[in-house]
Amino acid sequence: MEHLWQNRQAWLWPAIVLAGSIVLALIVHAVLFAVAKRLAKRTDGPIENSLVRHAERPTRWIFPLLAIILALPALPVRDELVQMARHVVGVGVIAAIGWVIILLAEVFSDALYARHRVDIADNLTARRIRTQIAVLRRIFTLLVIVLTTAIVLMTFPTIHQLGTSLLASAGIAGIVVGMAMKSTLSSLIAGLQIALTEPIRIDDVVIVAGEFGWVEEILTTYVVVRTWDLRRLVVPLSYFIENVFQNWTRNTADLLAYVYIYVDYTVPVEELRQEFRRILESTPLWDKKVCVLQVSDASEHSMQIRALTSAADSSKAWDLRCLVREQLIKFQQERYPNSLPKARAEIHPFPPDGRPMESAPSQAHTRAA
Repeated sequence: MEHLWQNRQAWLWPAIVLAGSIVLALIVHAVLFAVAKRLAKRTDGPIENSLVRHAERPTRWIFPLLAIILALPALPVRDELVQMARHVVGVGVIAAIGWVIILLAEVFSDALYARHRVDIADNLTARRIRTQIAVLRRIFTLLVIVLTTAIVLMTFPTIHQLGTSLLASAGIAGIVVGMAMKSTLSSLIAGLQIALTEPIRIDDVVIVAGEFGWVEEILTTYVVVRTWDLRRLVVPLSYFIENVFQNWTRNTADLLAYVYIYVDYTVPVEELRQEFRRILESTPLWDKKVCVLQVSDASEHSMQIRALTSAADSSKAWDLRCLVREQLIKFQQERYPNSLPKARAEIHPFPPDGRPMESAPSQAHTRAA
């Protein structure tokens, strides 16, 4: 019994010290972040709030790990166990530091996002900066994860020696890995091209594969496009480098909106033009830049009227087109109902004998002869 009690004392005291260190570190962490949250709420700054929000989770792991490292030299245990525990804790600290670096990049992104808002009318610069930040941040995150993993593996002596022995064949291994990850590497390169050349940006209005939508997210390997009916298209990044697509907000967000209507030749075009201007002046959807109504084509049955106007963005342009189309048709129905497109035909009555009229003169001429 005495031997068991001595063994129990041998591990009980170190366990109490380690547990106490962890609890104390968590208490210090909770107190510090409670004060930090209060200060951030008082200043109400986007950078302070983002820093507190992102740093709370990784530091909840870093504080106990640092406490264990500080408490290990004071424990009455063998050096082998101390070295083993120190190595495990060191690996955890390396991983936590990598996590902190990634979250600091997110804090930096949030600070730039706060300075460049997209909920304004002229948000072209903000969308360009947000797109570059989003793509570069994801590439940076991937690089930090790879480097952190490599540093963690290098802390193991056996893996370090294995890596030294395989250094001679690294070129062949790199070729094999490159061939296996061809699509991933092409997507990463495409992401860099998109961040630098900016063929698309966050919230751009695009037509991809015949689908109209908005660029919702630009991730490391693909782009999410939100269509007008709230579906999501997941498109590889390389698609926007290798294929043709439409970008309606490449330089500016304003667009020309056009409407075609078909009318009879009897419609008074000038009055229709005046009504078109009145419709535009009565709605805030019009940006007061373009107002043109012209006869764009004429066939044997009707005239084609093109009403051309402009709007600040694609959503307003669509609503404006629908409004103009409805109001012009309503104007025709109420003021000039006879000017709506119609098909003309001449109806010739048949004679009593049932034969066509064109044969009657020839028959009459024959009888007279």
